[in-house]
Amino acid sequence: MPYVVQTEAIELAQIDLVNLHRLAASEPVDFGGVHLFEGALPPPHVVSRALAQLQLGTPALWCVPFLIISRARRAALGGCTFKTMPVDGTVEIGYGVAASERGRGVATAAIRELLQMAALSGLVQEVVAHIVPDNVASSRVVSRLGFTPGERILEPDGETVVRWSWRVAS
Repeated sequence: MPYVVQTEAIELAQIDLVNLHRLAASEPVDFGGVHLFEGALPPPHVVSRALAQLQLGTPALWCVPFLIISRARRAALGGCTFKTMPVDGTVEIGYGVAASERGRGVATAAIRELLQMAALSGLVQEVVAHIVPDNVASSRVVSRLGFTPGERILEPDGETVVRWSWRVAS
């Protein structure tokens, strides 16, 4: 059963395997009547990474994306995910919100839930987010949640990002 987290405003609902495979095959998905805002679904590279991680035996919690669903509107506003199983106490997150839904606290609420999941797992001491330097909105979101900016690093795809870090409280 997919992992689900609920708050007053949003629900994080992990994408089930059937729909994950449908996304990978560019087939229609069915999320039980949840409206999908344009740009709310995870991009193909995220879906491919999740399927590859599952094949390697990574537990779904640590690799399968969550839809960020508005409880009031029953609509998917975006997605978020852990990118891999924690390594040496560190896990990386990724997230995106449909353009029409940005600036409303959606990413902040979703990342807050990911941070809580990471902290409660007992496996994580640090959560990181790699953000391109000119993505001011995303940098503000993680800063608001207590992340601190670190060094600039070059991603394998050639993109330079800032490594933002959040430490689990002792």
